[in-house]
Amino acid sequence: MKYFNYLSEQEIKDLFYKEPQNFTKNEDKDILSYALGATLYMPGIRDRIGADIIEKKIKGIMSVIICLEDSIGDSTVENGLKNVVIQLKKIDDALKEGNILKEEVPLIFIRVRNLEQIKSISLALGEKINLLAGFVIPKFSYINGEDYFKEIENLNSKWNTSLYAMPVLETKDILYLDNRLEHLKNLKELFDKYKHLILNIRIGATDFSSLFGIRRNINNAIYDISVIRDCLSSIINIFGRYEDNYAISGPVWEYFTKNTDDENYYLQEPIAGLIREGKLDKENGLFGKTVIHPSQIIPIQSLQVVTYEEYMDAYAIIYNENENNGVVSSIYKNKMNEVKPHLNWAKKIIKKSYIYGVYNENKCYKDLLSRK
Repeated sequence: MKYFNYLSEQEIKDLFYKEPQNFTKNEDKDILSYALGATLYMPGIRDRIGADIIEKKIKGIMSVIICLEDSIGDSTVENGLKNVVIQLKKIDDALKEGNILKEEVPLIFIRVRNLEQIKSISLALGEKINLLAGFVIPKFSYINGEDYFKEIENLNSKWNTSLYAMPVLETKDILYLDNRLEHLKNLKELFDKYKHLILNIRIGATDFSSLFGIRRNINNAIYDISVIRDCLSSIINIFGRYEDNYAISGPVWEYFTKNTDDENYYLQEPIAGLIREGKLDKENGLFGKTVIHPSQIIPIQSLQVVTYEEYMDAYAIIYNENENNGVVSSIYKNKMNEVKPHLNWAKKIIKKSYIYGVYNENKCYKDLLSRK
């Protein structure tokens, strides 16, 4: 897989100082955890999941979550479960017939309702479970969460594969202030035990908001909702510490547009709001974002690309790590690059540059979004 592979060679040259590199689902977890980008949710009852992937209908898609939980009704759970298996087998058949290449298949995760669904899916797929990158575990709790980790560990051993878990933090135990810290500490202890399985920690801001009967409007980012912002701060404080090396993704933005033909579609209110929140995700140390509509994919991917200024600053900081210089001036002569305090940031930037590339000087996300 390679980000922005829909662009022509000339467009890549025009936009990128350092172009994105190829990666696979077997990439080192340290790299793969940063590589999800905009992860598209698809309801598990959709009958075109396989066709859309095989026919490459969704521009820029690199990771997808097929949802068997909140996005489908309770009465359709069994049909959804059967459909997921059917769709995955369609993709497997297409791979065998050469109708799609392995590197053209996005990272596929399944969001399950319960542990039994993981068992049912693995039983139905058999060795085809290698198509999956892992499972999303909603409403994750330290009380029963270990059972999910153990099951995924068993599947990895049985099928000699690398399935990951992506727990979703979205319950009142985490949002309500009363016992938040205790609950997060318990989760941290459990996560540390199974760190090798956790690709990404996801945040269910919509579920959080519902606990207070709140829904942010199109003009507000999730960070404008004080009770949610307070909880996000705690999650980042516990799991976002550099030495722990957990990747946390940004929550869903609920608004989208169907009018993407205009080259300035990113100025439309739904996408402008998405970009505004995506920038705040980045500033708060989150990587990528859950998305619910194809129009949201490229805007979020475009924000993940490292700017030329970021890259040059990061490179200078790392270059001087073992030198006598504790402080080096940015080549832009506009900021101080302090080697020790900025080193962890610089290492993250270099890691992101491998996956998403580096914009040419004087290029930014707007230039990428204007390319069709």
